[in-house]
Amino acid sequence: MDGMRTLATGRGLVESPRWHAGRLYYSDWSAGEVLAAGLDGSSEVIARVASLPLCTAWTPDDRLLIVSSADGVLLRREPDGTLSRYADLGAPGWNDIVVDGRGNAYVNRVDFDPMSAEPPRPGSVHLVTPDGTVRQVAGDIAFPNGMAVTPDNATLIVADSYRNSLVAFDIGARGELTGRRVWADLGAGTPDGICVDAEHAVWYADVPNRCCVRVAEGGRVLRTVELDRGGFACALGGPDGTTLFIVAATWRGMTEPEPVAPGSGQLLALGVDVPGAGWP
Repeated sequence: MDGMRTLATGRGLVESPRWHAGRLYYSDWSAGEVLAAGLDGSSEVIARVASLPLCTAWTPDDRLLIVSSADGVLLRREPDGTLSRYADLGAPGWNDIVVDGRGNAYVNRVDFDPMSAEPPRPGSVHLVTPDGTVRQVAGDIAFPNGMAVTPDNATLIVADSYRNSLVAFDIGARGELTGRRVWADLGAGTPDGICVDAEHAVWYADVPNRCCVRVAEGGRVLRTVELDRGGFACALGGPDGTTLFIVAATWRGMTEPEPVAPGSGQLLALGVDVPGAGWP
């Protein structure tokens, strides 16, 4: 396995890594930028949206969707680089997004403002169909964070950071979610961004424990990658799918004026044995 490489540094609160068409896309929430990075370390800003959170997902027809949390809007990046309104989500507070192989987008919502020390309330998951219709399909997730869909389009996995677990749902023919269950109890693990691999394991990034962890269904730990700062999200990609991309930064705290230390955000790459599968 390859050693860890640093592809980008000097960023802010980095999140939402997505491998697509030979490049790694990720967001710098502090700067309000969506970036595309090459494996050679090259980088360009492809969109600017003043939103925190600022998460993204690719559709099957190669369009980038961007969650503008502050406006309660789901945006789509057009071929000319402009942003159009894809769907109206409603009130602010949206977090992560994943799009499955049928073009259905799942967007989750945190139903309180964690940056103002507001008492927590359980969040939810909403389905956005390709025609722009939005409806809630799951609730009672203490703090919904990263999400992933298995390659058969059959299962949505949601990271519940406050309950230290990965929660799974069966995906129905119309995108509805049923069969809720705890996919993995992570003990002291605090999952943020996640991805799925070809052996049906999940990688999750962990901010307070400063690591990325690969777990099997049920919670058995298969591998731990230690970091020197908080791990916010991870994604599998690269030419053969066996590069684990990690976005990490030095965490200060949710209620701090700047939640991460300025300039501490990094994009890292590590070779692994099992390629990615499913979405993102």
